[in-house]
Order: sequence, then structure tokens, then C-alpha cells
Amino acid sequence: MSDYSAFLRAKRPTPQATGIEPSSMPAALFDYQAHCAEFAIRAGRAGIYLDTGLGKTAVELAFAQQAAEATNGRALILAPLAVAGQIARESCKLGIGEARVIRDQSEAHDGISVCNYDRLDKLDFSAFGAVVLDEASVLKAFTGKTTRALMDAFSGHRFKLAATATPAPNDHMELGQQAQFLGVMPSNEMLMRWFTADQTEMGRYRLKGHGEQDFWDWMASWSRMAQSPEDLGFDGSRFVLPKLNVRSHYTTADVRAMDGTLFALDTSATGIHDLKRQTTDARADVIAGVVLAEPAEAWVVWCDTDYEADALVKRLPDAVEVRGSMRIEEKESALEAFASGQARVIVTKPSICGFGLNWQHAARMAFVGRSFSYEAWYQAVRRCWRFGQTRPVDVHIAVADGEDQIGRVIDRKSDDHTRMKTAMRAAMLRARGLGPRVVRDYQPTHMMRLPEWIKSAA
Repeated sequence: MSDYSAFLRAKRPTPQATGIEPSSMPAALFDYQAHCAEFAIRAGRAGIYLDTGLGKTAVELAFAQQAAEATNGRALILAPLAVAGQIARESCKLGIGEARVIRDQSEAHDGISVCNYDRLDKLDFSAFGAVVLDEASVLKAFTGKTTRALMDAFSGHRFKLAATATPAPNDHMELGQQAQFLGVMPSNEMLMRWFTADQTEMGRYRLKGHGEQDFWDWMASWSRMAQSPEDLGFDGSRFVLPKLNVRSHYTTADVRAMDGTLFALDTSATGIHDLKRQTTDARADVIAGVVLAEPAEAWVVWCDTDYEADALVKRLPDAVEVRGSMRIEEKESALEAFASGQARVIVTKPSICGFGLNWQHAARMAFVGRSFSYEAWYQAVRRCWRFGQTRPVDVHIAVADGEDQIGRVIDRKSDDHTRMKTAMRAAMLRARGLGPRVVRDYQPTHMMRLPEWIKSAA
């Protein structure tokens, strides 16, 4: 290696490991899960971005157990609504021991405590030696004040883990927030080093072409990301998803502009919202029809607004609903009723129940409409279409006149997500020494002509 190559290598940002050498892993872990847990325990501060159904929870629990033992004996896992109970049950299955669900600091105990994000204000973060953010993409959903408070509260912790299935492909600032939470690199430094402002979309950033591989190699230095165990160099034959069938149902309605004339398509956010409000009943009729046509099936019905939820519940009298204004106990009761099979249909929003919940018992899903958020769409579909699902999953979408562009935006973001996972897969394999390392020597192909003023100076 030349002196200059060594100089460049020394300039690469390398996260400082703060962890320990891991002890034996729970026997119930798959090989790739054990690899991810061992990597995180050695790193101390790490990101685990495994796709839905690949077992992020198992990795979180293995990390939390050993991180607690290496610090003050206490680890905290923060999770979305109703996911805390799932994590506690998973802990028992893995043989890790009790992970107790707590509602405030007085219920915390030695070992692993699990608490909903809704109760952050009731916790004393300094009482825990390690922290895990389950579905860490919630960082971007918090207000700036709350996100800052969360980062500050755990800034000095030696063991921190951020886990999610979908770091947003069109919002790299989310990756920056997670890197900053973990103490790997400030978000603004990450953006300055590898990104440039996207002039086609305000507030967005895109990777600099020459820095793309370097960025993903940096990601691989502090995180593990996989859509399949094969992305990490392990056997993925056990993890093949069943077929996903997506069917659009086009509706028609008398849509008018505010002046009473026939509606002229307005593609702005305000225009789309007005369109969705005017077509609510037509779309709810379509969705209620497909749900009632299969009365033996469990259904997840997604909406974006309260007025859409009202229209659906009116047409689906046997459905339980989860909405933001409910008390936490009411939400948990409704979610348990659906998960246990007591309720056949659940009506809710991706922003409320789109993360972390395992609903493989259902293979039917319907959207009364869609937003422009690819992550909301992806996570919502993945509540049922995930590893562990044994049947093909049918997804029905009600589409009003003028809403086709939403689908096109979602498809574009899906392509972005696929490219991101392809780049990260290559970086993961390189990190394990399993992928090719391509070094391109500079080969000049263009003859330059020196300006006369340079010649004269010589």
C-alpha cells in the first residue's frame, strides 16, 4: 500500500467501539441473528436494520441482556404502542428471562425493562446502563425538542442500539439522526461529507456520486442491514416471502372545486387532501364491499384521516378501531382483541399501528387511500406480509380519480429503496470479507491542451 493510500485510509471516519467481547448467544437465535447481536455488542453503539420478520427483536434482547450485565444491570427497550408486550413474550421464548413491561420509573427493575415511547416523560434515563430504540425511525416523527431531549438523555451511554426495518430511502436525514443518537457522527457532518442538496425536491439530499460506496462502507462499519440473511452471507432459503397480490379499485364521484365548478385536478398536497375528503364515501363503500365479501378472513383496514375512519367504522360494524385520541389502555385493548382473533377487522392508521406489530394471522389488507409516504405504505403492508406468513397476502386499494400520481410516487420511492438495499448488501458483504473489493485505477483518456498563458509562464 502506498503512503498516499494509507493517508486516505486514515482519513476515513471510523466509529470508536465502546462495547465488549460478547459471551455465548441464546441457542434459539438464527446464525445471522447471532452475528448481528455479536457485532452490536462489540460495537457498543450500533444500528440493526433487518427487514420485517427477520428477528430484530431477538437481536435487541440479546444485546440488551449483555449490555445490562456490562453496565449497571439495567437495560431499557423503548417501543411503539402495543409492541412492548410482544417483546416481553419474545424474551421468554428466547430463554433470556423476563423482560418486564413498565409504565413508569417506579416499575423498573434489574434486567430488561420495556416501555412505550408514549411514556418517555415518566422515565429516568440515567437509571439504565443501556438503551434500545425499537423501530428507531420514530426519531424523525418526534418534534425537534423531543428528539433533542432523547439524544441528550442518552449521549453518555456506552451501549445504545437503534433498530428499524426501513431507514427511509428518500430521507437520508433519518440515517443522520440515528447516527447522531448513537454518537457515531453528527447528522450535519454526515450530510456535508457525503450528500448534496437535491435541487428537484426542497429539503431532500442525495448521495454524491463519487462518495456512494464510501458512504455505504461507513454505514457497514457501525450497522447491519439485510433484506434476507443472504445479504449478510448466510443461508436465506428459509426466508422466502409468499406472493403479494395488490389490486386497485377505481372509484368515481362528483368532485367539484370550491367555487362549485367541476373539479380541476390539483396535484398539490392541499388539492389531493380536498379530493380525498370529497371521495371518502365512495372509497369507503368500495373497501367495505371487499371486506364484507370475505367474512371468514381477518382484515387490516388502513386509513389516513379520522373522517375516513368514521366512514369505514360506519360500514363495518364488527370492526375495532384504534385512533390517536383514544386512551392508551383503549388502544391496547383493541389491538389485543384483533391479535387474539376476538375481533375480525381492525381500522387504524399506519402512523399509529404501522410499526412493529406482528399480524401474520391475517392475509387480507385494505387501504381506503394512500399518502405519499413510501415508508408508511411499506411498513403497513409488512404487518401481514412478513417472514412467518404462510399464505399469499391480498392488498386492496381504493383509488379515486386523480390519485394515480400517488402510486407513481410510491413506485419511484420503492425503486430508491431497492437501490439502497442493493448498495448496503454489497457493503455488508465487503465488511465480512465476502464481497469483491473493486479498486479502479485512474486511467486518463482525454488529452488536454494547455492555455498559452501557462506555456508562457513556464
